[in-house]
Amino acid sequence: MTQIHPSAIVHATAEIGHDVTIGPFCVIEENTKVGDGCQINSFASIKKGTTLGANNKVHEHAVIGGPPQHLRAGVELGEVIIGTGNVFREFVTVHRGLAPGKNTVIGDNNLLMVQAHVGHDTIIGSNTIITNNVMLGGHVVIEDRAYVSGAVAVHQFCRVGRNAMVGGQAHVVQDVAPFVTVDGCSSLVVGLNTIGLKRSGYSPEQLSELKRAYRIIFRSNLTNREALERVRREFPQSPALHFATFLADSERGFIQGRSRGRGVDVSRPQLRVLSDEKDNAADSNRRAG
Repeated sequence: MTQIHPSAIVHATAEIGHDVTIGPFCVIEENTKVGDGCQINSFASIKKGTTLGANNKVHEHAVIGGPPQHLRAGVELGEVIIGTGNVFREFVTVHRGLAPGKNTVIGDNNLLMVQAHVGHDTIIGSNTIITNNVMLGGHVVIEDRAYVSGAVAVHQFCRVGRNAMVGGQAHVVQDVAPFVTVDGCSSLVVGLNTIGLKRSGYSPEQLSELKRAYRIIFRSNLTNREALERVRREFPQSPALHFATFLADSERGFIQGRSRGRGVDVSRPQLRVLSDEKDNAADSNRRAG
């Protein structure tokens, strides 16, 4: 049975599901949907344009569906669409899309810890952990099972690949490849997220394939085009193929590795995604050098 505290303000047009609990001094605005089994704790706000799926928990003082922090934000905005089983801890903020039809989307079973911020038009997959004080700029993408540690700042339009682990206080200004670990102090890739991959059920054979693909991408002297093509050719049925799928779509380039390893020419630049024109020019310069 749905329970709404007498001090809560729930707009008459809000759609409230079954077995929902809305605590003291909550505000549920118009044009909102709160799914079955949701728990909205005291002083939380669900603002207009927000859809919550079933069994979400919104803790004290969280604000879901606030307007974008953008000078071009007008009256007509996108929405916030949230799946099922998510937890939004105290003071989390999630902002709407910047324009109609452009939404902020959060999948299922995510944990957003205290004071995490999700900027406008951001897309978060499922089973992620976004820890305390993380700042996700506008148009960020966080893929499934990524882990973003405390006080990480992710620049707008950057992406974090699936099963990646971003260390605390890292400055993410380019894409984070899937399956890797980014060191918080240097903000550079330092290897595979082996522990996270094992916890996610990757087999020893799959881990071996991911390690081989990682070395091709981060520790070889191949150009980006050659490295990604080699990954496609050698791992057509492996999770490692997602390295190539993800990185081929990179617009900002991706974070490089801190160490090239033994036997590798460290004087040569790390791999990063470039346009064809820039890539050809870079290849010519490297060969000339």
